[in-house]
Amino acid sequence: MSGGAQGFVGEDAIGINPTEFLTTWNFNNLPTDERSKYYKETRLGDGTLLREYWIYAIDREIEVAPGIFYPAWTYNGQVPGPTIRATEGDTVRIHFINGGTKSHSIHTHGFHTNAMDGVMSQEQGLLLPDESYVYEFKAEPFGTHVYHCHGIPVTEHIARGLHGAYIVDPLKDTRPKPDKEFVMVMNGFDVNFDGENEIYAVNSIAFEYVRNPIKVKQGELVRIYLSNMLEFDAINSFHVHANFFEEYPTGTKLEPDFFTDITVMGQGERSILDMRFKYQGKYMFHAHKTEFAELGWTGFFEVEE
Repeated sequence: MSGGAQGFVGEDAIGINPTEFLTTWNFNNLPTDERSKYYKETRLGDGTLLREYWIYAIDREIEVAPGIFYPAWTYNGQVPGPTIRATEGDTVRIHFINGGTKSHSIHTHGFHTNAMDGVMSQEQGLLLPDESYVYEFKAEPFGTHVYHCHGIPVTEHIARGLHGAYIVDPLKDTRPKPDKEFVMVMNGFDVNFDGENEIYAVNSIAFEYVRNPIKVKQGELVRIYLSNMLEFDAINSFHVHANFFEEYPTGTKLEPDFFTDITVMGQGERSILDMRFKYQGKYMFHAHKTEFAELGWTGFFEVEE
């Protein structure tokens, strides 16, 4: 892809190709040798997996719209951070190294002891630059969760880019098996630091999936792990055109609660969306807080035979 002068954002603008990000978890986009620097699996005696991650806080500039660069605080140089995925009952061990210039942490949504909570009032507190810490906990409950920095002020640490998706698959999954799975993190950027967002997006780059629609096949089951990590705005939403989806709020139940074409989320909320497209063509999806859509939070599914 070309640079901002031609109206495009470079593929590495957010630290990872945005199309690739949709289907990347546990660093599965990397060659084996490279992946082993960031992710390792060990089978334990009870049959579960120990999943180890190496995650670094890194300051870097990212391009969030053509020609618009933002001084982000990132996990592993990307926004959103790497998607963590485990099966219910697995052990998650995160080796966290603070390579940034501020105090940072990792706070995961899910069950864990207070020592693993990643907040300043607990025993490990926030990590100063160049400090490290190992977080370890069981992957539970199943569902679609998030992780983020809990540095003070939390709003700034999340808004600057320190957030990511954390998926826990149920040990016994009775839901239909999806043909395609996509991770979508709704976020935005206050590029002039006035406490209001000027750019809105899913997976960080404004209008990315307008320029590069998400390709799916007619009739196949598409599952979206959706989370809202938008700061400075109380609510966000997801709407798909010419279709409806089954919604599993937080993903913690095996039966859907809603059949709808729009879901509204507060800050930090998540959901699993299952949908099938009946007809071929290009179908828009966007925030139905329409000012967000007009400022970047818009994309297309391209449905092929």
